[in-house]
Amino acid sequence: MPSDQAYVYIMSNSRRVLYVGVTTRLADRIREHKTAIGTASFTARYNVRSLVYYECYESISRAIAREKELKGWLRNRKIQLIVSINPTWEDLSRGWGRSIAKFDESQMRHPESF
Repeated sequence: MPSDQAYVYIMSNSRRVLYVGVTTRLADRIREHKTAIGTASFTARYNVRSLVYYECYESISRAIAREKELKGWLRNRKIQLIVSINPTWEDLSRGWGRSIAKFDESQMRHPESF
């Protein structure tokens, strides 16, 4: 991810506790939340591990302004935003950082076999 990009994100847990954050390193930051790097942090205390929403901006200043805007919203409005993009509250970061299995061409079906 280019360093000039910035992200605003919302994370949640199974009880739908919400956390709004901003970062220039989205994958790294989400990994930090998931592994509870800061044991006294809000996300660690409330087991907030699922990325349920994010937006990308071309500048950190714009992302910070958006983060402040979202933090000022009532909970219901944040939930409406999440549901508009992610109605099932799926963890959008599921699978990030996992290795991909090596491609095995011998397992491929060739067109003449259809």
